[in-house]
Amino acid sequence: MATIVRPEVATYQQYIDGEWTGAATGETFDVLNPSTEEVVALAPAGSREDARLAIAAARRSFDAGDWRNKSQLQRSQIMFEIAKHLAERSGEWALLESQTAGATIRKASIVDVPLAIETFRSMAEQALQIPWYEPLPWIDIPHVSWNFVQREAIGVCTGIIPFNFPLLIAMWKLAPALAMGNSVVLKPSPFTPLTLLEVARAIDETGLLPRGVLNVVTGPGNELGEELVVNEDVDKVAFTGSTAVGRRILEMAAPTIKKVTLELGGKSANIVCADADLDIAVDGTLFGTFFHQGQACESGHRLYVHDDVYDAFMERLVATARDLRVGDATDFDTQVGPLISRRQYENVLAAIDRAEQEGATVLVGGGRATGVGEKGHFVQPTVITDVRADSNLATEEVFGPVLAVQRWSDPGDIIRRANRSIYGLAGGIWSRDTRAAIEMAKQLRTGTVWINDWHMLNSLAPFGGYRQSGTGRELGSYGLREYTEVKHIHVDQNVPRRERYFYDVLLG
Repeated sequence: MATIVRPEVATYQQYIDGEWTGAATGETFDVLNPSTEEVVALAPAGSREDARLAIAAARRSFDAGDWRNKSQLQRSQIMFEIAKHLAERSGEWALLESQTAGATIRKASIVDVPLAIETFRSMAEQALQIPWYEPLPWIDIPHVSWNFVQREAIGVCTGIIPFNFPLLIAMWKLAPALAMGNSVVLKPSPFTPLTLLEVARAIDETGLLPRGVLNVVTGPGNELGEELVVNEDVDKVAFTGSTAVGRRILEMAAPTIKKVTLELGGKSANIVCADADLDIAVDGTLFGTFFHQGQACESGHRLYVHDDVYDAFMERLVATARDLRVGDATDFDTQVGPLISRRQYENVLAAIDRAEQEGATVLVGGGRATGVGEKGHFVQPTVITDVRADSNLATEEVFGPVLAVQRWSDPGDIIRRANRSIYGLAGGIWSRDTRAAIEMAKQLRTGTVWINDWHMLNSLAPFGGYRQSGTGRELGSYGLREYTEVKHIHVDQNVPRRERYFYDVLLG
């Protein structure tokens, strides 16, 4: 790919070993605005060579120990200072998220940017509570010894970040890795590299991280990401994305037995009970489905409504869904923005067409949004009923603004139906009976369950999935521990040779 010079378009660079640089080949790629399909920036088209340079830099920095050998208090204090600078420099990041990820400017401003910075700060704070030394109970069999567990940083950690929440999920990987003393190489999606590069620039401005501790490489294609998984100098891989790619990452990591955390696909069940508060449940279901155009892995795309409230619930849901404003993501009045790419746009429309062919009924939406012109990847918020439990729409992740609706009446049956999925990322229950809802939540085979809410993730709580929704956890103390190894150390207490009778099994 030849470099195209467009004076009106910003050109970005990668951040490797404390330096800003283009790709080793000198090539760039276009970063597009999904609302307009126009080029907003050029970014380095990094290759396997760029990944190797970044990994080597991270390995040198980790082995040198300038970061990992600091005390936890020192690292956290430095991260607090970095978080302050990130907040000061974040004024234009919401616009970048809107222009590249299609995040509505209201969502990016109110949710994405503030939560990303707070996640960075919170993980540094929580790290202060992680014990690096844990004594084990005293033992005197076969003889007296002192035993303890020492926690250590893993080493070089790579993070592969999706397009849907490029800034927020980058922080989910960067903050715990740094807090626990590791060196990092991050790769953003080629659709959305800009905000992470701006984060790296802001951190670089502080001069607070040792050289090589943070590296960011960009580029389309598979070879860049593959190198971040297969390279022998990489100790841990964290990936957020599709289940299909997650399977491939496990295969590639297997020869070197790397530690891998995966946050993958979902088809979350949203259960509306007969006693639900419809004022909350209707709006919460819309929020749980159409937030960020349905491009969230834990969106509630499978809706089960109890027979007793089905008609009233659906009447209100359809009326509100029909009035959602679709448009350019940078317009603050827009409620639903574009999908990330032309390919995703076509895939979502194809999924809707297939559902109709399988006998489902489109109550609202079902096609390209109107009043948005010919450019941009805009799909109407879509509600579909008469969805068979075994249909593609009920079982496969669509990753768009499409809600598949089914009825239910039997409590035991709805749990079985909700759990009948290869996924297990999230789920939700709407009920006034909190105790009954909690008992139902305990039976759902998912990593997160919301009761009378949706999308409420926070940096104190673990996030991750059951089954093919992933392995390991992010956020909270659980996520921090994913970035450490534990070592058992046994210390002899000057026991004389005559009391060491285990030796005599061989030598006696």
